[in-house]
Amino acid sequence: MSTGPTPETNIRLQILQNYHHIAVVGLSIDIHKPSYVVCGYMKNTGYDIIPINPRYAGREILGKRVYASLTEAKEAGETIEIVDVFRLAQYVPQVVDEAIKVGAKALWVQLGIRSDEATQKAHEAGIPYVQDRCIKVEHMRLFG
Repeated sequence: MSTGPTPETNIRLQILQNYHHIAVVGLSIDIHKPSYVVCGYMKNTGYDIIPINPRYAGREILGKRVYASLTEAKEAGETIEIVDVFRLAQYVPQVVDEAIKVGAKALWVQLGIRSDEATQKAHEAGIPYVQDRCIKVEHMRLFG
């Protein structure tokens, strides 16, 4: 007997269907790093990638200008819908605070990264929050 999709699966599906501008905090310029591979896939499936990494600010990754912060990207006119986080768990609450400030519509924290504090902040702000999931894997699973 099939029980259908879980509420969490529905949230992930809605995020991926409704939003197409992904600000990626911690995107690496290294083509072998998971953040680069994931973002290359998402870009190739039609999503707009906005690289966020102060180490590479002003350079380009995947053909897009890299910003030092979400705030800088927003001020430059970028549309920020999903904030995808490739940072250690200890930094995620700060990223959530900034994502809320810039008006992000959803937060996605990559596989292996969990933060109860960040979860609480996102829920209090009413922003859909996914953690410990790879956006590429979920996209492949849901849209195969």
